[in-house]
Amino acid sequence: MIEAAPLRRFVAYGFASVAALGIDVATFLALMAMGLTAPIAAVGGYGLGIFAHWFASSRFVFAGRVAETGRHRAAQQGLFVASALVGMAITWGVVASATAVGLDPRLAKLGAIGASFVATFVLRCRFVFNERMAEASVEA
Repeated sequence: MIEAAPLRRFVAYGFASVAALGIDVATFLALMAMGLTAPIAAVGGYGLGIFAHWFASSRFVFAGRVAETGRHRAAQQGLFVASALVGMAITWGVVASATAVGLDPRLAKLGAIGASFVATFVLRCRFVFNERMAEASVEA
């Protein structure tokens, strides 16, 4: 049986991701309409989505695991950005590879969304918003 708390966190993360994804995809489509290449537009959209995701994740998904202000919070934000860069690299790789073989950029972006979602959720649960990070900031 699946425990309720991790399932709730996963569902909440899904909602936060959908909100950030709205910003991501809108930016992606706008940048493509402006003539940027699909991989550059995908990364631009992902970059703006990072900011929205930190806001939602730190306030709603992992609220009890956010470090206090100061160096621990800065370290946590750095890890968040690092996990986002992993997701961005996955996005770039999937979109660039898929469009190189002739796949529609929008379909490529859909594949990148799924791969990036799973990777960043795991990284953020294990390394960014773990209980140890929040406890260390309280003890300091």
